Amino acid sequence: MQRITIIGMGLIGGSIGLGLRRWAAANKTGNQPALEVTGFDTDLEQQQYAQKLKAIDRGAWDLSKAVQDADIVVIATPVAAMKETFETIAPNLKQGATVTDVGSTKAEVLQWADAIFPAGVDFVGGHPMAGKTQSIEGADADLFTGATWCVAPSVRASDEAVRNVLGMIAALNAESFFVDPVEHDGFVAGVSHLPFVVSSALMNTVSKNSSWRDMKTLTASGFRDVSRLAAGSPAMHRDILLTNREAVLRWLNEYIATLIDVRDTLTADSDKAAPALTEFFTQARDARAEWSTQTTREGELLQGTGGELTSESMGQQMGRMLLGGLARRKPASRNPRPDRDDRD
Repeated sequence: MQRITIIGMGLIGGSIGLGLRRWAAANKTGNQPALEVTGFDTDLEQQQYAQKLKAIDRGAWDLSKAVQDADIVVIATPVAAMKETFETIAPNLKQGATVTDVGSTKAEVLQWADAIFPAGVDFVGGHPMAGKTQSIEGADADLFTGATWCVAPSVRASDEAVRNVLGMIAALNAESFFVDPVEHDGFVAGVSHLPFVVSSALMNTVSKNSSWRDMKTLTASGFRDVSRLAAGSPAMHRDILLTNREAVLRWLNEYIATLIDVRDTLTADSDKAAPALTEFFTQARDARAEWSTQTTREGELLQGTGGELTSESMGQQMGRMLLGGLARRKPASRNPRPDRDDRD
């Protein structure tokens, strides 16, 4: 029986536990589950709730002891707590143990792991691209189903350690994606970290305005969708930015340049501004159409955007993706299809 210890019983740690225990129950050897899951969290109430939720087989009261017999250790703490966690568990890990994490940044985390873990302990960085609430109450065994799980092994990680992590990812029904840690941080800075900065900036900008008291009564789904990420954990967002400064700054500069272009366009006369703005919004719509119509090997929409697409608008978006917008140019004798209303 394989022993897995999860450190950090929040949404991700709890969901990993639920998913692994479900897999273990379905893959028994005789009456013996395929694995045992131990959980640890510095918040005792959270750990006890994880046990009540059956996300773990047992809780541990001492972090050092929690990892002594573990074959795989999953670090599901905030990124800022990982270095200290590594230092605490390193002397207590058994030879041949595999350590992995679920942090949002990888380059700095792998540097810590290479410097701290002794020979005979292998680190394989990980990052599941899935989430919703921050709390254990939102834990879900199906959270990772179909999700991309980034894998960034340490240069000295053994093949067996990599197989261990890939096996865990497969048990959670996620899709493994090998990526260089620096490249990973650049990618997620654009598609994950920049969005929560933008969302928070929007929320701060409008809520600090003297008209906010009246203005907020006019908000609807568009504002709700764009501002949703501002409701995330301030500490988590802070730590992500501080461990991925260079990549986030690069994307911020590009984003600011785009906003400046829009501002400059608006200062031009209408004859020049109108076509430029049309092109700006058309490019964005078509890029999102391509993104939202990606499919899995099973033909399911990869981004879970089915709820915002009718069969008719799905055809329009596929046309834009495949034909680069030519599908919008209908012969005059045909009845044009109505455009869809977009949402985030």
